[in-house]
Amino acid sequence: MHPVIVIALGGAIGAVTRYGVATGIHSYFGREFPLATLVINVSGCFLMGLLSELLMQRLLFASELRAMLLTGFLGAYTTFSTFALETLYLYTDSSPLKAWLNIVLSVILCLTACWLGLICGRSIDSENAVGWSIATPYLKLLIGSLIAVSLSALFQFLCLRFNLNQDVRLVVYIVLPALLTILGAYSLAQLNNSAELSLLHLLGLFIINALGSAGLVAVGIGVGESLWRLKLSP
Repeated sequence: MHPVIVIALGGAIGAVTRYGVATGIHSYFGREFPLATLVINVSGCFLMGLLSELLMQRLLFASELRAMLLTGFLGAYTTFSTFALETLYLYTDSSPLKAWLNIVLSVILCLTACWLGLICGRSIDSENAVGWSIATPYLKLLIGSLIAVSLSALFQFLCLRFNLNQDVRLVVYIVLPALLTILGAYSLAQLNNSAELSLLHLLGLFIINALGSAGLVAVGIGVGESLWRLKLSP
């Protein structure tokens, strides 16, 4: 099949997917902040990093499939022009603070998402990739930390948005650090060969992870409250 046709097909699917994601986010969160474009670009960057590693480095797929997914689908799914236009609208008509927040979040989150996509793509074949088996526990800690902050921020935002019961908040903010502490301690124990660690060292790892987990959740709560103060809800 001709590459132009393949790219056009992928582009059509990507454009429709972007429309569906944006419509869903707009209907729930409104349009006061370009959250839809941010989510689309961040997820697209992660897929770009992941698929480029898998399709071009690890798996020998046909060039037509690479063109359809990377150039067609992700090219139409992500949008830098919309990001630029919405940022200028925020700066001139609404709030310079929101405009700068959109710029900072877009740059940092998109680069981080693309980097994580590359790492995930490489770690799939970690046994044959030199050094990746050692980096895997650190990757788990990094991803777990990002997830913990994101979940805490989202939950705090929803609590303020819908005025959830205080008891529900307390349960979640106890369970989330506990789970993160267990996962973090397990990853560090793997990295340091848990079979050779003494009970005192394991206890130290657990305490360090407990403090770190509580700190990450506290950061997430602060981010969620900051987003709420910016009145991102409709």
